[in-house]
Amino acid sequence: MSELKWIEREFSGQETFDGAGVRLKRIFGGPNSYLLTDPFLLLDHFGSDKPKDYIAGFPWHPHRGIETVTYQLEGKTEHEDSEGNKGSIYPGDLQWMTAGSGIFHTEMPKPLNLKDEKENLLSTGMPNSVVGMQLWINLTRKNKMSDPVYRYISGRKVPEIENSMGAKVKIVSGEFLKNIGALKMDDERNITYLDIKMREEAIFDFDVKTGYTSLVYILTGKAMLNGKSPLLKGNAYLFSHSGTKIHIETDQEKTRFILLTGKPIREPIAWYGPIVMNTNDELSLAFNELDNGNFIKNRKPSFQDID
Repeated sequence: MSELKWIEREFSGQETFDGAGVRLKRIFGGPNSYLLTDPFLLLDHFGSDKPKDYIAGFPWHPHRGIETVTYQLEGKTEHEDSEGNKGSIYPGDLQWMTAGSGIFHTEMPKPLNLKDEKENLLSTGMPNSVVGMQLWINLTRKNKMSDPVYRYISGRKVPEIENSMGAKVKIVSGEFLKNIGALKMDDERNITYLDIKMREEAIFDFDVKTGYTSLVYILTGKAMLNGKSPLLKGNAYLFSHSGTKIHIETDQEKTRFILLTGKPIREPIAWYGPIVMNTNDELSLAFNELDNGNFIKNRKPSFQDID
């Protein structure tokens, strides 16, 4: 029988501002916590029905050495980058961007208009509601200067599987009950990203590869880990690296949460703002290139449309 995982650390998050003044909650993130959450760098949750909290958005800014995953839950985000990619992501959609050697992009959250609402039936929020999450994932040393890749993942193409115990699982990446996610992973990255909705008195079981980092972020409701440890709305929970099985139950309340697993990279990092490298020299080089105007490398743009 698989050994059950337990809670190693709870993250309650911190209210902050980012971009040009977007109000958000940083669930976890920073050089000090990365040793625990490796390969995951940070998780932000932005959401409000007040346009003043998000309308300033995230104007043009650079990234290098990481991947960013934006998941739109309500409203939309208009995106454009230096590789020539441009578009909007709607409720249920994701963009999975590998910054690699360097990219500039802008992300501007906006409420849905009438045309958007007719075309996108996944929205259930208030008229001005804009809600989303952004996850940062570290890249290995050999991939930090790889070619940038932008991937649009339509929510309609994310497989949704229901187990026999009251849990519906959207598989963004990774695998659940032998079903493969919308984004195919290679053996090196092998990130699992699941969106789970549980009914009352439901059970969700998931087997994690030995030694992988695993955590959940509770979006709504509450649940129990192993029948005794509470999992509460708005908190993220890092599980033990020992053990291989996550066992979550609900009682009289529906619950929705995100599950992440990934193989730790176990490499040193040098992190400042939107750039994460391995050494301070590499970090200094990146900012010197920003100052000198040669941050973006002349490479062929890559776009993957999972629609």
